[in-house]
Amino acid sequence: MDGFAAVDFEFARQVLQRGIAALYLVAFVSTLNQFRPLLGERGLLPAPELLDWARRSPRGRTLLRPTLFRYVRYTDRRLAALCGTGIVIAAAVVCGIPQLFSPWIPMACFLLLWLGYMSIVSIGQTFYGFGWEMLLLEAGFLAAFLGSEAEPPPTVVLVLLWWLVFRLEFGAGMIKIRGGREWRDLTALMYHHETQPMPGPLSRQAHLLPKWFHRGEVLGNHFAQLVVPWFLFAPLLGLIVPGPVPAIVGAVAAAIVIATQLWLVATGNFAWLNWATIVLAFSAIGLLGIGAPVRSPPSDPPWLIDGMPLPWVVVTTGIGLLYVVISWPALRNLFARRQLMNAGFNRWQLANAYGAFGTVTKERIEIVVEGTPDEDPDAATWREYAFKRKPGDVRRLPRQVAPYHLRLDWLMWFLPLGRSLEDWFTVFLVRLLQADAATLGLLARDPFGGERPRWVRAVAYRYRFTTRAEFRASGDRWVRDRRSPVIGPLSLR
Repeated sequence: MDGFAAVDFEFARQVLQRGIAALYLVAFVSTLNQFRPLLGERGLLPAPELLDWARRSPRGRTLLRPTLFRYVRYTDRRLAALCGTGIVIAAAVVCGIPQLFSPWIPMACFLLLWLGYMSIVSIGQTFYGFGWEMLLLEAGFLAAFLGSEAEPPPTVVLVLLWWLVFRLEFGAGMIKIRGGREWRDLTALMYHHETQPMPGPLSRQAHLLPKWFHRGEVLGNHFAQLVVPWFLFAPLLGLIVPGPVPAIVGAVAAAIVIATQLWLVATGNFAWLNWATIVLAFSAIGLLGIGAPVRSPPSDPPWLIDGMPLPWVVVTTGIGLLYVVISWPALRNLFARRQLMNAGFNRWQLANAYGAFGTVTKERIEIVVEGTPDEDPDAATWREYAFKRKPGDVRRLPRQVAPYHLRLDWLMWFLPLGRSLEDWFTVFLVRLLQADAATLGLLARDPFGGERPRWVRAVAYRYRFTTRAEFRASGDRWVRDRRSPVIGPLSLR
């Protein structure tokens, strides 16, 4: 690093800009495919009703985060146009087109992505209430100030990205240490692979590994999240200590973060949380003299500082000072006795607190939704609705879907954890009784081929992975037993 310019971090910038833009592309495609049946004009939780409440209520105006739909009336067509615009801009950045021009062009592109997606998250209610939404927003805002290929990456922005990874990893580590006892007695991952929200194709194999391996996983997780993040800042020592050692230390720390995240990618489906962490960790990988732009002359013209235009230095420095101010609540939260998880401290979703899985559920309860065309529900033959990736059929191999986010499937995992059923679930059952095409499109299979059932119900089942012997005997990947009715039978009559 040369003061304001991180001349050896061009490769990191390329990964960051293209990788973050790729995640925005996935997020906008996911929204285009799912927002309207979930939150649109006839959605399970209609966003127009939330916006109307916010306009009428002083409290609503205060609580509603920034969104373009505060000023432009929401329609499903406008939502689709917003997603289409986001997809085009994100694709252009992935291809590296805006980066070929002055730094103001990629800055404008990322700020548009940030504001556009924030407009969606702000009205997304429970379907957008995940920590990786605010992570993507903050990453997009910071990526706006990485510049273009015309000048070296700004040091201050890379430091802010390290600070983001630190909050993400160290915050998750502290949540676990303060959370369930299973993280302290090293048993958490004896359950997690089986009970996580959406298992992947290798989750069962990971669950069946020996207990000593699972204890090692937990120890490795604590090391990667509580110790390693401190070393992400090592490249800063390069400003004081000459030589490659600081950069190597930072790169090794980033590599450890990336390796642990790849294991999570292989054994689960956590939308873009793991992929975003991987992309952001590349911010600490500096390749000395490789891929760096040509250094500026020893004596820069007065309008250049370390090869960067003076206005750009002023803007990026201002962003750094802004973060010094707004990061205090997040810093204090990391060491607070009652640490908040996935919390925002300002309306713009910047300098957030992150964390996940402070406790691990030890039993997997699945809500199975069934319907029947029969008149008498007590003597009926019930047929099961199949979700796209949520466990259902005991023989079906869980599929890899991340970084794509199946929001309905994820919310179904949370249902048994709550004290009462969510309002959206009752509306969902009504939509099934109506054979609503948009709602059925969120599912993998409608057992009635688009016809209306007479009755629907929801039943709780306990699921567990089969052992190797059970799988050889039956071919089933899950064992399930019925627990209790959850709701219904319900009929439109």
